Amino acid sequence: MKKQLQELINQSLQILKSEGIEITINKNDIKIEYGRDPAHGDFASNIAMVLAKSCKCAPRELANKISENLPKSHLIKRTEIAGPGFINFFLNQDSYQSVILDILKNGDLYGNSEIGGNKPTLVEFVSANPTGPLHIGHGRGAAYGAAICNLLKKTGFNVHSEYYVNDSGRQVNILTVSVWLRYLQQFEKGVPFPENAYKGNYIINIAIDLKNKFEKEFIAPHKDIQNILDEKEDADKNIDKLIKHCESVLGDEKYRLVFETSLESILSSIKNDLYDFGVKFDSWYSENSLTKKNIVSQCISDLDDKSWVYEKDNAKWFRSSELEDEKDRVLVRENGQTTYFASDIAYHVSKFERGYKKIINIWGADHHGYIERVKASMKALEYSPDVIKILLVQFAALFRGKEKLSMSTRSGEFITLKELVEEVGKDAARFFYIMRKNEQHLDFDLELAKSESNDNPVYYIQYAHARICSVFREMKEKGYSFIKSEKLSDLHVLSEPHEIKLLTSLARYPDVIENAAINFEPHQLAYYLKELANDFHTYYNANKFLVDDDIIRNARLSLIDATKQVIKNGLFQLGVSSPQEM
Repeated sequence: MKKQLQELINQSLQILKSEGIEITINKNDIKIEYGRDPAHGDFASNIAMVLAKSCKCAPRELANKISENLPKSHLIKRTEIAGPGFINFFLNQDSYQSVILDILKNGDLYGNSEIGGNKPTLVEFVSANPTGPLHIGHGRGAAYGAAICNLLKKTGFNVHSEYYVNDSGRQVNILTVSVWLRYLQQFEKGVPFPENAYKGNYIINIAIDLKNKFEKEFIAPHKDIQNILDEKEDADKNIDKLIKHCESVLGDEKYRLVFETSLESILSSIKNDLYDFGVKFDSWYSENSLTKKNIVSQCISDLDDKSWVYEKDNAKWFRSSELEDEKDRVLVRENGQTTYFASDIAYHVSKFERGYKKIINIWGADHHGYIERVKASMKALEYSPDVIKILLVQFAALFRGKEKLSMSTRSGEFITLKELVEEVGKDAARFFYIMRKNEQHLDFDLELAKSESNDNPVYYIQYAHARICSVFREMKEKGYSFIKSEKLSDLHVLSEPHEIKLLTSLARYPDVIENAAINFEPHQLAYYLKELANDFHTYYNANKFLVDDDIIRNARLSLIDATKQVIKNGLFQLGVSSPQEM
């Protein structure tokens, strides 16, 4: 309805423009807001106040002219000029009733929009280091990212989802050493294991699989391990020495085999967990491929050619402080190894080079410091940083009773996403993860997520859908007929307050979808669905649907059928199912 009103105002403005009034405005810039008080109309616009100065006209005078020149429409009952120049719109009752016809006609497509203009859009999310199973923090990023993808697709963007695999660098070398040591422990007791290696049963399981598949292939001298770990040095320096030792005693080929086996096992686990969570990526992009294709070295060279690189302390630095970053950043360490930041630059260049016009990065809150340096690098390489939208997802804390559960990957003491889904189910997990804005901390209430009560929002919404399905089952059992309404005259009896309230809520759905997509706020849709479910439950408790009057019965059944469709559509965007029975 907002779009229809927007078009009517635009047509009125064009008439005024043809009469010599200076008006310069895009139709999409005409703002329509829902009325807060029914006494002041269903919708309102401040367009007259926005244009008054440029039109050299008093706001109320301009508002009157816009109102007088509105094309005739079945939508509008009347208009009213209020305050300094607001135009309030009062709609005809059948304008809301027509929403039912729109919903029933379009089905799953109801709420679709073309505001995205088929713009190629890349959404990168999760991208957890492949050093262990996904934990509940990763789950929030997965739920949020998947919902963003769905909403952008719904609104006409050409969306491609991507998982960036950090399969290069120190963390995967620590993984390799951790697995190798656990492998050696399968053959001999007393093999030392450093405190800052990756722990957890998943490491032992990979080691056992390694033993079963390759037997004694990776047995190698390890007497020096204890000496390395006994040195009174920093733990990180010790594990770096241990990595070099492992590479030395195994040799390149065997080390690579342990590395690849470990990585493949973890990635397979991540993919399976995401699949069970209802999240599927269009592509998995390897960080290691950036080095193999010389994209990293080429980016450093390009930055150097543009005088953005200098040498200091045998390292290469990027002059990011000159591009609004807080300090300069290292690209190549003194040992000749490129940094993670250098790979990040190359990865973002690849995004631009693959033709994406909108790039969305969904990162954990601990990546806040990366935003300015990444945008600085793109600006230095003459790519538009404005194309990049970076969304930070705050941490999720899981509570079991009053006990806050740990999420330390190296210690192995964390609740995995898989365990969470097994305990509360995919639907509750997906919904609860997006109930807050991404930048807000989230405390995940396990007991609430599992409860079958009205206090559990996902249960409350799903129950509304199941309740409607039960009405139609009862209809068949009692032998009543149902003919879906196909014209407005079939719906004129829908005039009771609960019906008008439900109709008004259904009409809001397309706007909610657009706003949630444009603002990257799927929680807007979650709140809307809870309100819609409440409107239905209130209607259900106050009215009978299976009445003998054919006209009333068909109209009411059409209304709740449309409600069922919108609930289904909305839950789908959030990755939540719509059960027919509960």
